Amino acid sequence: MSQHSSLKGSSKIKVRRNVLKRFERIDLMLKRGIITKENVPASGLPKTKPDE
Repeated sequence: MSQHSSLKGSSKIKVRRNVLKRFERIDLMLKRGIITKENVPASGLPKTKPDE
């Protein structure tokens, strides 16, 4: 039985994600200087857009 084409590896898909995980958002805000390492909020992170 063969695998459906939509279930194959994600290596073929090179689409830019526009939703970031929490650690990715924190890393991005640290890099941009929006927050500091000592001042990372537990909740209520501001919205961010990924780098182009």
